[in-house]
Amino acid sequence: MNDADLNEKLKTIRLIAMDVDGVLTDGTLLLGTTAAGEAVELKGFNVKDGLALGLARAVGFEIAWITGRVSAVVERRAAELGVREVCQWARNKHQALSALSSRLGFTREQVLYIGDDLNDVPAFEAAGVTVSVSDAPAYIQVHADWVTTHPGGRGAVREVVERVLQAQNRWDEAVEGFLARLREEQEQGPTEQ
Repeated sequence: MNDADLNEKLKTIRLIAMDVDGVLTDGTLLLGTTAAGEAVELKGFNVKDGLALGLARAVGFEIAWITGRVSAVVERRAAELGVREVCQWARNKHQALSALSSRLGFTREQVLYIGDDLNDVPAFEAAGVTVSVSDAPAYIQVHADWVTTHPGGRGAVREVVERVLQAQNRWDEAVEGFLARLREEQEQGPTEQ
């Protein structure tokens, strides 16, 4: 898809949905146990991607994470970023994204989905704009309207959010909304988390 056509499609986006492992992270799962024998899972999230999600939320975009795994780390990071729509153990991502879009009142054309592997291809069918991260296999990239220049977990989400905001001429509004929220939080002082 050429840039002009893509920008035209981006103008209708209201829901930015994505996979987690391989999109918000680089796909590495660190599994271990504590000294007490409790399972521990670690994931590395990119703070620049997180800030971008804050920019999108500042102007009213809905953000959704759809993952085939279940992880307390994902729940925690979503809560930190104010992402309310988290669908874990999504074995059928097409069904999960379709149901979510319907529940939130979005048409297919208003939905963008970012994926990185085979289990994301069904979700692509439920989205009006499909995005693959740059380090996804070529056989996944061919299913996408757009392939990011950044790899998963290394700024791909930031790249997508910025382009959507710019296509909709909402970049300045998003930045100002984000900064206004920061100023408000600073005035309230530190809080316990």
